[in-house]
Amino acid sequence: MTHLSLFTGIGGIDLAAEWAGFETVGQCEWADFQTKVLEKHWPNVPKWRDIRTLTKESFVEKTSKRTVTLISGGFPCQPFSHAGEQRGKDDDRFLWPEMVRIIQELRPYWVLGENVNGIIRLALREIIVDLGSFGYETVVFNIPVAAVGGPHQRYRIFIVAADSNRFRCIGMGKDKSIRCSSLDIENHRSWGGETKWSEAANILRSMEPDWSNPNSGVIRNDHGISYGLDRIGALGNAVVPQQVFPILYGIAEIERRMRQIDD
Repeated sequence: MTHLSLFTGIGGIDLAAEWAGFETVGQCEWADFQTKVLEKHWPNVPKWRDIRTLTKESFVEKTSKRTVTLISGGFPCQPFSHAGEQRGKDDDRFLWPEMVRIIQELRPYWVLGENVNGIIRLALREIIVDLGSFGYETVVFNIPVAAVGGPHQRYRIFIVAADSNRFRCIGMGKDKSIRCSSLDIENHRSWGGETKWSEAANILRSMEPDWSNPNSGVIRNDHGISYGLDRIGALGNAVVPQQVFPILYGIAEIERRMRQIDD
């Protein structure tokens, strides 16, 4: 299972994807500090600095792959954040169209988008319509980091889409109940009601940060003014890996089952 990471930041989604069983084969991040973090932890993964330069041709050239299982992207939140002007699609930093372009070019089996609560009012409907227009079935989650033991709320919107054409091509579209159960990760089930989320919960507990320790998890500490500012900015934009892991684990379980059927 392969993963292309867009708007990667310091790799919060990438880390959770690896815990779930995905191999990250490409990352795209424009910021210098965040890129240095990625180069330290994923030195051998091909990288792009500008989302506009990531095309199917450049992807094939750098990775020797035609597509990936999953594309993820926490596209810039500034157009939707309550801390800004909330200009939405009129903001120059509205880069969802670039993510859509890459999804259309590579046609991954799965898409995972991430953003702040403000996107619900300003752009969520358009995003769901965009994905549906070229064959993706979508579910949306609103999950706080407090749900995985964090000391703050930090709600994030996760947009999960699956290529419905792939499900139909193996005959699942003829059986609505089967097709729905295969995509029913929002109800914490996968494949005929078999519960896998208790296993995910056990994995989460084993990796839970010590939130009281200022040097663990995502607690912010000071290592000098300049470095501290870069670090705080990177953490503020990052996805807490434990927050997105249950979704990625659910996708991975469905994908493993899909591959058993394909075999």
